Amino acid sequence: MRPVVLLLLLLLVAPPAGLAYEEAAVKNGGSVSGVVRFAGSPPRQETIAVTRDREVCGDQRTAHALVVGADRGVKDSVVMIRGVSRGKRAAGDVTIENSQCAFVGRVTGAGPGDRVRVKNADPILHNPRGTLGGAGVFNLALPAKGQVIDITRRLTTPGVVRVTCEAHRHMMGWLVVHDSPYYAVTDERGHFKIDGVPPGTYTIAMWHEGYRRSGRAKEPVTLTRKVTVAPNGAATIDFELR
Repeated sequence: MRPVVLLLLLLLVAPPAGLAYEEAAVKNGGSVSGVVRFAGSPPRQETIAVTRDREVCGDQRTAHALVVGADRGVKDSVVMIRGVSRGKRAAGDVTIENSQCAFVGRVTGAGPGDRVRVKNADPILHNPRGTLGGAGVFNLALPAKGQVIDITRRLTTPGVVRVTCEAHRHMMGWLVVHDSPYYAVTDERGHFKIDGVPPGTYTIAMWHEGYRRSGRAKEPVTLTRKVTVAPNGAATIDFELR
């Protein structure tokens, strides 16, 4: 086989360098769980005026950038274990749904092997667009209710993808692409759990999109901690958002 042809074949079958992850059996795997909480009284959520398709979208929407539930738990924070190159299988399907002129979920996570799709649940045109560090990741026209487009192959680089709708400027969401399946998005109580973790010591990161306080925008927040997972152990770690 000619060297040039061999090189082309390798490029075609090799996984993207940024998402190089190997599925393997995990012996004596443990878990990491915890809570993301807000310190103090959370700021009042801003409202955003709707300028198009008000018969479906309504006149205004709440931003939902910071959702604080019971016991100050923060919803939609993404917790990721860094530095795991071999381990459990991917979680499965991830869907970003355009529903009632909002992204549901507002914050989603994805890892290598996950199937990621965008769905339109509204009877109007949505045009979701994803950007990563200013570079375009996807830009889709979904004119029909029930339409679904798979974007898995477009997610070649780990990072935070900002999701907007070109047709509805008030819509905002996030897709956090991790380099392994070891991630979780906090629930309405701020809780998370990541299981099947190979024993070892890791850096664990918590990402939150940020929020507005006293009219000023707070940039996305990333906090990191160290965590040790013992064989068959259950590690606990909490984060505090300020």
